[in-house]
Amino acid sequence: MTAAPQPADLALEHLHPALGEDLLTSITFFNEVAGRHPGALSLAAGSPNESRYDVADVHTAIDRFCDYLREELGYDERRVRRTLLQYGRTKGVVHDLIARHLRADEGITVDPEALVVTVGFQEALFLTLRALRRDHRDALLAVTPAFVGVTGAARLLEMPVLPVEAGPRGVDPDCLARTARAAREAGLRPRACYLVPDFANPTGIRVPLGIREELLRTAAAEDILLLEDNPYGLFPLDGARLPTLKALDTGRRVVYLGTVSKTVYPGTRVGYVVADQTVAGPGGPRLLAEYLARAKSMVTVNTSPIAQAVVAGRLLTHGGSLAAANRHEAESYRLALSQLLNGLARRFPAASGVTWTPPDGGFFVTVAVPFDVTDELLARSAEEFGVLWSPLHHFYSSPGPLRLIRLSCSALTAAETDEALDRFAEFVRAAGRDPAPARLPHAGQTATRPLPEGRPSAGAEGGTGEKVTGSS
Repeated sequence: MTAAPQPADLALEHLHPALGEDLLTSITFFNEVAGRHPGALSLAAGSPNESRYDVADVHTAIDRFCDYLREELGYDERRVRRTLLQYGRTKGVVHDLIARHLRADEGITVDPEALVVTVGFQEALFLTLRALRRDHRDALLAVTPAFVGVTGAARLLEMPVLPVEAGPRGVDPDCLARTARAAREAGLRPRACYLVPDFANPTGIRVPLGIREELLRTAAAEDILLLEDNPYGLFPLDGARLPTLKALDTGRRVVYLGTVSKTVYPGTRVGYVVADQTVAGPGGPRLLAEYLARAKSMVTVNTSPIAQAVVAGRLLTHGGSLAAANRHEAESYRLALSQLLNGLARRFPAASGVTWTPPDGGFFVTVAVPFDVTDELLARSAEEFGVLWSPLHHFYSSPGPLRLIRLSCSALTAAETDEALDRFAEFVRAAGRDPAPARLPHAGQTATRPLPEGRPSAGAEGGTGEKVTGSS
């Protein structure tokens, strides 16, 4: 007999309204589909390739940081122990080393006191939005499509998000200005614009240097901040890097949001925010970072010093440079992205109706297909074809479906990528013939195909595909 449902203790209508929205279930949904199909190959995951991870390296990094505290900062054993194992400073205990990394790798010279070390990028973003959101009139602009964590965080803070079209150059400064002015005409206060200038998720577009300079001028003219997110900047496809917005910023218009999830380990959950803007108030001007730290002290108190020690040890081992620490990874991701593009070109000729925009770097490729892409189709792809990918409607604030799919190159081996693309091509052909969604599988069902063993990787032949012309 089926047990009678127990009466609920709370009603959803009595909780924050954002908690009932599909937007906040996106990441959980992807994890649940992957969990039901452990045999499915994932072209969805934007996580780093963990093949070079070694637990022993974590201990080595912590030891290296402790040696730094003793030998370079002159700490005695009691102070070393306290630094590593006590609550620690709200702004972080490795802010000086992160400032050294920014100077070495990004050309950003900043007072370490303008840094707050956070629990990943998400807390850095949340604290910044919380500080900027004074009342219901304050709005966030976001270059769209955008990472769902941005729109979700703003929604939890009841901060409206106004889309700014990405376009072929990553962002149009004129569109940014028009959106800000329209917001003011509607009675809103546009406070900041979120964007990823380097290899944005999900488009992979890199904003040209001239547009970056124009964006800074537009931000000054419209009196808004630019929230620069840079998780993929160390992974260009052509090996060439452009200066970040923050490196070009002479008017303190950029709040720089950083993370080491792609360059050290996601498991550290360490991010940071560079907030060197001055804030007028009682007692004279203070750094915006000081006010973010006040908010952090009421949310997470501080970021784990043990996790920070792992990051610091990695930095110290490589002379303060994450670019140096990630030379092998950068080459691996370049090859993986090239393999993904070449593999798409071989499997989808021009007459297939499948197109994509070749990205400039990072992990992602946006693919246009000739059918509506739904969450139900993703479940069908996992169950029947053993391959996962991301529907792009999750990256827009308006509901789907779109005819766009995001593929990632970062998490699979070369052999697995080749097999995953075979499965993806088979799925696309089947969905094009019969796009009717399958029912969502029950928990415990798994994909019908095993992981590949020893398949050769895709070769280097093939073109880069055609450009996506729309998102109908």
